[in-house]
Amino acid sequence: MVSPFSFKFVLILINDNFMFEALVITPVKDSPDTTLETIRSVYSSDVKVKHIIYNDFSTDETKDILNANKERYRFELINLKDVTTTPSPNYRLVLNMAREKALEMELPLIIVESDVEVKKDTLSNLIQLSRTNKKCGMVGAVTTDKNGQVNFPYLNFRNEKRPIVDTSHSLSFCCTLLSPELLKNFSFDELSEEKHWYDVFISRKSKQLGFRNYLAMNLPVVHKPHSSRPWKQLKYTNPIKYYFLKFIKKRDRI
Repeated sequence: MVSPFSFKFVLILINDNFMFEALVITPVKDSPDTTLETIRSVYSSDVKVKHIIYNDFSTDETKDILNANKERYRFELINLKDVTTTPSPNYRLVLNMAREKALEMELPLIIVESDVEVKKDTLSNLIQLSRTNKKCGMVGAVTTDKNGQVNFPYLNFRNEKRPIVDTSHSLSFCCTLLSPELLKNFSFDELSEEKHWYDVFISRKSKQLGFRNYLAMNLPVVHKPHSSRPWKQLKYTNPIKYYFLKFIKKRDRI
């Protein structure tokens, strides 16, 4: 016989899940300082979200920091070392796992990368925009530096005056929502195992499927580019070495 306490506990769990407005994921590869800044900012959001951290073979130090903070900031921690033996980066695996979870929960999927800080109303506004803009496949928040200047990867939009842009340009996954309709219509099993990053491909696929992609210029988030992959800073300081690592060592395949 089920006790009244057990029944009440089950109801609490059901209601708790029902109250989530989105599934938020953050893939993590070290950079614990920026990762914690990301986690804190998501936790401080004005909307209730399910937050999952995918730890992609970070150092034990980073893993310990994540374990020490998961109860405080109420995120679920998945260590990919327990799931796969494939070395980092495992973005394809993360996206497939996240899509399955989002579909199960019937929620939009929001990717907030570990070098991004969202504002209190960023996530709630992304959700609202996805619901009110026609045939939304993706909606991204524009990235800026700490001084509010538009930065990588949205430099092409730095002179844009419109608050919301219906764009054919690819959206970055820095802080981007993928609508439930897009998730239902596009299986991430199609993503190439030869690539490392998929924002360009998924942006294009969204358009091919008849969806619209939006960039919210009025929802800036702070972006600290390449904090988890410092070798990519070579693109600006030593481009010859950067492209050697990219093409000869087959890093950063897009």
